[in-house]
Amino acid sequence: MMSELNLEKSKAMFDEAQNYLPGGVNSPVRAFRAVGGTPLFIKGAKGSRIRDVDGNEYIDYVGSWGPMILGHAHDSVVNAVKDAAAYGTSFGAPTEAETELAKLVCTMHPACEMIRFVNSGTEATLSAIRLARGATGRDKIIKFAGCYHGHADSFLISAGSGALTLGVPSSPGVPTGTASDTIICTFNSMESVESAFEKYPGEIAGVIVEPVMGNCGCIPPLDGFLEELRDICTREKSILIFDEVMTGFRVAGGGASELYGVTPDIVTLGKVVGGGLPVGAYGGRAELMKQIAPAGPIYQAGTLSGNPLAMAAGFATLKELSKPGTYEELERKSARLSDGIKNVLDEFDLKFTQTRVGSMFSLFCTETYAQDDTISQVCDTTFFNRYFHGLLENGIYIAPSQFEAGFMSLAHTDDDIDTTITAIRTVLKSIAI
Repeated sequence: MMSELNLEKSKAMFDEAQNYLPGGVNSPVRAFRAVGGTPLFIKGAKGSRIRDVDGNEYIDYVGSWGPMILGHAHDSVVNAVKDAAAYGTSFGAPTEAETELAKLVCTMHPACEMIRFVNSGTEATLSAIRLARGATGRDKIIKFAGCYHGHADSFLISAGSGALTLGVPSSPGVPTGTASDTIICTFNSMESVESAFEKYPGEIAGVIVEPVMGNCGCIPPLDGFLEELRDICTREKSILIFDEVMTGFRVAGGGASELYGVTPDIVTLGKVVGGGLPVGAYGGRAELMKQIAPAGPIYQAGTLSGNPLAMAAGFATLKELSKPGTYEELERKSARLSDGIKNVLDEFDLKFTQTRVGSMFSLFCTETYAQDDTISQVCDTTFFNRYFHGLLENGIYIAPSQFEAGFMSLAHTDDDIDTTITAIRTVLKSIAI
């Protein structure tokens, strides 16, 4: 195992950052509160590697939390952004680039006949909920415990002790009245969904779900779950929303909608669709999307929506992903890593739960099968924290939380993957001792 990392510069930068940024960061998980220690301050990245300000280099499986599917600083993306920037960074007016990326998204994703670009996943999901409510004239929505849809008020709701409960705010600043219109169900449990529709007949505007949970770790849907959600929403005239901010263009060219053969009414996108720049989007059937202003009465706007740099990065990324064999190669690499980890776990007789959907994956430090958010109650987080820091010391960067997914990129080589597996073996041997 490597000697303890030198993080002197990161420590100094984090100390200074805490004087000006809440908790020293601009997104909470970056602060390493879940795993302890000093967060890495990053200086640069290329391909599968990321470098901190102290000069340490890591094989990166965070990938900016999912967008960097081509790897860091991919030449086609960097050149596209440079070319766009030469003409100006923002106009607040239509550009051809918006239409070109919209056409490409609608070609690739089966749920999209029309699309609206926004600036983040949170914007996309809150706009999708507004559209669902406006189109149905209903107020209540169903979300699933453990599915994260951004930080809009309607989504920062926790489940109660029962299988079905009206939400209560899980963050100060979320009005109780807003929470009362959010119904919490259990992921992979159609019984909880059916109970909600029975309790609130004719009141539920829509159901929003991560088709593959990603912010509780990578948790796949059970066979038939998404199909049954589609059926009940159709029957009850409610809007089915797939939050594919994480899975969109990640698990397949057409996202989870293509992978599982289930088409939602609305899909929300982010991460990969922006090629690493701040972009979100929501799309769906034309008849629904035409209810958005200025074509229709449901208002949503954004000064930087359709930003030319973001459109250029997104278009370059999706064009690369459209090349033949791309997703087959991602699958091959992801399977190589997953199989290697399984073999190492078997060597140490560790019956931890592994999950993977395409190039998303997780390792849960528990023998319990990952089916819903209750996995968070049974994982050995102390073991995970030692595992995380051990991997850092061996040059491997994974998410600083047991309950976040990891991501493979096209830039990862077989040597990267084999090096990672060797590092995992070294770390597990150290922990076992």
